[in-house]
Amino acid sequence: MIYGYARVSTDGQSVDAQVRQLRAAGARQVFRETASGAKTDRSQLRRVLGQLAAGDVLMVTRLDRLARSTRDLLNTLASIADHKAGFRSLGDAWADTTTAHGRLM
Repeated sequence: MIYGYARVSTDGQSVDAQVRQLRAAGARQVFRETASGAKTDRSQLRRVLGQLAAGDVLMVTRLDRLARSTRDLLNTLASIADHKAGFRSLGDAWADTTTAHGRLM
């Protein structure tokens, strides 16, 4: 299953454009969140990570929707890999662990 994760930083922003992009790219379920990217403990991110199973894919529109720092990104990618799931960023073609080239990067 392909899951999407859409995040905005403030209540005045909307996740609608992200949700449309994720659904167009094949996400069957999209988790939406309003939270600062600097916060590492985000409830909807934790929820989607907990649902991942082998063969699933977590997709975001851009890397900055998932993580604010390289360390946070690597920790989250490790969690995804622990579930034997893949990761894909629509805006960052190199960030796609569902391909051999993406895993190398």
